[in-house]
This record gives sequence, C-alpha cells and structure tokens, in this order.
Amino acid sequence: MKDRFACARREALFGVALFVGYFLWWYGFGYGLGSGDPENYTYVFGLPAWFFWSCVAGFVLFSAVTWFVVSFFFTDIPLDDEGEVDPRA
Repeated sequence: MKDRFACARREALFGVALFVGYFLWWYGFGYGLGSGDPENYTYVFGLPAWFFWSCVAGFVLFSAVTWFVVSFFFTDIPLDDEGEVDPRA
C-alpha cells in the first residue's frame, strides 16, 4: 500500500515539474521576446517569434517530453485493495 502512495507522489511531482517547466518556457518566451515594440518583431512561419516559440514550439516540445516521462518513468499500479472482499460476490 505504501509503495503505491510513494509511486503516486513521485509521479505527481513529475507532473508538477512538467507544468512549472512549461509555464516558465511560455512565460520566458512570451514576455521576453514579446515585450518589445511590435514593429520590431521577428517572424517565424508568419507568426511573431515570441508566439511561435512560446506557444507552438513549446507545445510540441513539452508534448514530447511528457510522452517520454510517462513512457519511461511512470509505472502501472493496481488500484484495487489487496485482500479486500468484493461486496457484490
């Protein structure tokens, strides 16, 4: 039982770390590159660079990182209690 909670706690910390990382990525590019005068913006694929790097590239990157983390660091655990009697039986 305690192993399940330790595993769930570890996976929750991975989730929080991914969220914080994505937020920092988005905030850094969104407000870092986007804080200047719009007349001086550079463009990537027709989008302002701040938007492309914060929203488009960040989404693709963190989707791949999330897939990697879930595939290699998360484990399947049974959700039913061991030894518990099923009341329907």
